[in-house]
Amino acid sequence: MSIARLHQFFTAPTAKKFSPTAVFWFTLSLTLATIYAFQALQKAFASEYVVQDDARQFVFWMQRFVDPELLRNDLMAEYYQSITPPGFASFYWLMAIIGIAPLLLSKILPAILALVTTIYVFGVAMEIFPIPAAGFLSTLLLNHSIWMRNDVASATPKAFAYPLFAAFLYYLLRGSLLPCLVAIALEGLFFAPMAFISMGILLLRLLNWQKGRLSLSRDRKDFLFCLTGLGVGFLSLLPYAIASAKFAPLITIKEAKSVPEFMVGARVSFFYNHNPLAFWFAGPETGIFPYVGPAQLFIGILLPVVLLFSARFPLTNQISSKIKILTETVLASFVMFFAAHLLMFKLYGPSRYTQHSLRIVLAIASAILLITLLDIAFRAYLNSHPKTPPQSPRIRLNKKLLLFPILFSFVIFFALIIYPHTLRFFPRPGYVVGETTALYQYLQQQPKDSVIASISLEANNLPTFAKRPILVAREYSLPFHTKYYGQIRQRVIDLISAQYNPDLDRVRQFIQKYGVDFWLLESSAFQADYFDRIDSANRRWLNLYQPATSEAISNLQQGIVPALAKFVDRCAVLRERDLVLLQTDCLLKANSN
Repeated sequence: MSIARLHQFFTAPTAKKFSPTAVFWFTLSLTLATIYAFQALQKAFASEYVVQDDARQFVFWMQRFVDPELLRNDLMAEYYQSITPPGFASFYWLMAIIGIAPLLLSKILPAILALVTTIYVFGVAMEIFPIPAAGFLSTLLLNHSIWMRNDVASATPKAFAYPLFAAFLYYLLRGSLLPCLVAIALEGLFFAPMAFISMGILLLRLLNWQKGRLSLSRDRKDFLFCLTGLGVGFLSLLPYAIASAKFAPLITIKEAKSVPEFMVGARVSFFYNHNPLAFWFAGPETGIFPYVGPAQLFIGILLPVVLLFSARFPLTNQISSKIKILTETVLASFVMFFAAHLLMFKLYGPSRYTQHSLRIVLAIASAILLITLLDIAFRAYLNSHPKTPPQSPRIRLNKKLLLFPILFSFVIFFALIIYPHTLRFFPRPGYVVGETTALYQYLQQQPKDSVIASISLEANNLPTFAKRPILVAREYSLPFHTKYYGQIRQRVIDLISAQYNPDLDRVRQFIQKYGVDFWLLESSAFQADYFDRIDSANRRWLNLYQPATSEAISNLQQGIVPALAKFVDRCAVLRERDLVLLQTDCLLKANSN
């Protein structure tokens, strides 16, 4: 292929959706997206007991769709059901009705969502910049980004942010009212932050910036989209607002600043003492872009500079006026980001309004910039080396100088394709593998209302893998709703106090108060240095519950033997790895001597 034809292949615009070039780049986009999704699926089905980290919270309670007797009257199941968006819950319920269990669906769904996102982002990129190679690069960069994080892989509400928002952008750019409204409705039912951003974009489209002045749009279609979109958006948000009020009120910002549950290293890190950069940019809940990656995604930040000097970049003539949707998305995202900060915690975590939408914007902007620069490289070569007769000595010179545009093409395309395979972990879906299979299988044989008490890290997995309720665990101790967290906090304090109390009667009182049937201990639980040896995240979590934790540590260091330690051998019903499962009936009947 000649350099001129190669130039056309990479940078020629197309007005036809199904031109051979467009079909090639679209097919390549889907092919790579499928490869990444398949790699994630391999990890999802690598073992019988595998679940995505966040799915342990939002999907575990949905096992009741398959068996209504599971997790009945369970505080954590009730809470997570109340904060789960109704559209998301209904979707999983519908799939369960037709025979696809929630945990199975949570493993399959990410691949489907990634492919749908790829299709719509390719379409959005083509609406803005009708060069198929740019559409391919947009999807490639975005797929790199979403598979380096566990958002889509989680199969939780945030997993729907990308396909639904990309669909909204596509139908808005196409001027398709009904599909656009459907996208907004689904955003509100599945992941509310994206609905707020979409409504913000519709409002911004009512404004025009001309000759240095703001004016109202004269296009009636903009008003039609805005009014109907706002109406649909607010209606779709109502069911979630009503359901999530069950455990209200939300903690206030003043209260949150005074408790350790929101400080650095806690279960939910919101506040970073004397570190405003971390708070505003890198905070998982408060930052603009808390999870950076891949680095090449940020090339798109330079696109406005190229547009400012568009006369020097001929391919920018192909950029449609629809590119303003990227600016509108950024503005709407930041408005909601700062609104969430002002109304903390009523509008969710502020980072939800920037990290997902900006990834899509940056992917498209980076692709446009890279293709524009590639065009310049080809033009520079072709302009300095015009066509020559076949026998001209200049041909040999041209062959040597072919290196620059070819090398440039290779770096942009092949390096980007190969890039994920140079990473140690890619894709990174955040799956958790359960390793205590005998424990899960034993508990599954127990009555469905059996309650397990434990401060070990393994407690996080029991509701999902053993399908039995637990008293408390780190994964389920979100401190946002006071009516819920007040109960969780008291449970943890009571559990720690009972586990390390030398008085057996206090242990029995605890068992009877909470209806505990089994007690899961680590084999080193009664050693003096136990709290120093456990997982750091679990240690930070337990340190939140004072003075119970400090008293437990003090008792162990002083050699005070907990009552529970005396009955480990007598009441153990199962041992696996470093865990011991005790039956509480044995403790209730045991002689204190």
